[in-house]
Amino acid sequence: MKKMLIGIVIISIGMVSFLAILSIISRKKPSIGLINGRLRPCPNRPNCVCSEDKDLPSYVKPLAFSGPAKSNWDRAKQIIHEMEGKIVLEDDFYLWATFSTRIFGFIDDLELRMDKENGLIHIRSGSRVGYSDIGANRRRVEDFRLRFGQSQ
Repeated sequence: MKKMLIGIVIISIGMVSFLAILSIISRKKPSIGLINGRLRPCPNRPNCVCSEDKDLPSYVKPLAFSGPAKSNWDRAKQIIHEMEGKIVLEDDFYLWATFSTRIFGFIDDLELRMDKENGLIHIRSGSRVGYSDIGANRRRVEDFRLRFGQSQ
């Protein structure tokens, strides 16, 4: 019984240490920005979604809007703040924000690209570390979509 308890404690400490190390690694600045005017494709891992990955499992629909692009862009920025994201970089057609998980502080990146001509805001949300995020980035994008849709 005593050996089993010691084993459980050691395994627990190991898991917490591993997650803490991943949290530290996630603070490294990621590769962000546009490639040939588009959001970067997601890596071949289930911890990222992107509206410009049309033929991949990581695909999510872009945000459609009507009306002035600037007011929709401003609304998207407001939603990021409401969702407790931090805008790191922005201009008139590209935005990069970060979100941190509550317990271990893993950092996820959210990127937006304005497509004024087609009335779309393309979106990409991905984890910096790990293989799976258990659907966290897809849920973030769907929450974002719901909030954005309510403002239309």
